Amino acid sequence: MADESHAGWRLDRFLAATLPDFSRSRLQQLLETGAVSLGERTIKDANHRVKPGDAFALVVPPTAPAIPQGQDIPLTVIYEDKDLIVIDKPAGLVVHPAAGNPDGTLVNALIAHCGAGMLSIGGEARPGIVHRLDKDTSGLLVAAKSERAMASLAKQFANHTIERAYNAVVWGAPRDSTGLIEGQIGRSPFDRKRMTVLRTGGKRAATRYKVLEKFGPAERPFASLIECRLETGRTHQIRVHLTHLGHPLIGDPQYGRARAAPRGKTEAETAAFTAATEFPRQALHAFVLGFQHPSLHKTMRFETPWPADFTALVAALRNLNSP
Repeated sequence: MADESHAGWRLDRFLAATLPDFSRSRLQQLLETGAVSLGERTIKDANHRVKPGDAFALVVPPTAPAIPQGQDIPLTVIYEDKDLIVIDKPAGLVVHPAAGNPDGTLVNALIAHCGAGMLSIGGEARPGIVHRLDKDTSGLLVAAKSERAMASLAKQFANHTIERAYNAVVWGAPRDSTGLIEGQIGRSPFDRKRMTVLRTGGKRAATRYKVLEKFGPAERPFASLIECRLETGRTHQIRVHLTHLGHPLIGDPQYGRARAAPRGKTEAETAAFTAATEFPRQALHAFVLGFQHPSLHKTMRFETPWPADFTALVAALRNLNSP
């Protein structure tokens, strides 16, 4: 319980002082996952200011197994051989276990599908994983099933020789129909959970884009469908770059902003505006993946269609162009 000497302290500082067995970073992690409460209210903000008499409760979740376990999670397998597996990942599936997502991930599914031998490929924490898609991004992802494949694919990603193309639906439309977005990407100095384009520091990032369709009035489109191709692979690169361009992804809670549906003149317009403003995830789909096979020594290239939610969004927006 806090007393007068703790008045005005940040909550993470107070917890660190009163719970010396926990590091401040661990306590911040527990805060983020909703493990701290004040009365009936869950407190997730580390900057919450403590008042005398506040009695906080901390519920520490049981320690998860250090080694990921196989779980029977359905997978859409596009291609598989002894060296690698290509998956069409659905939105909502986390790629590997981490804080807040100890299981129920693609890694858990791969262990169940490929066998426990997967655990020896590239380390037990992220076996077989050579690249990631964000939890709410759908589309193609390749995982290694042998050390040889792991090394080869990792080298190709490091050398930026992997072909990766994404479809994105964004607010508005870029002025130029094609372009190259460049900018150093690193963690925001104001919010460590967000990446941003930095003037100094960060890592070089380059994204080529092409506007495929515009939805709404030609002079001021409501939204547009864009193809993005990565020249580099930074965390949240497409999301950060499109936001930097002034056209964040529809449905992106982290880099966009909540928008209210404007009033439509017709039923189709109202449906289109509602579909966009209520889309529940970032409208981003990895539809092309190409690489050099580590054993067959030939180029492998895969394409996957849009998932149902992405298809429905574009269909609704196309009604804005109907006469």
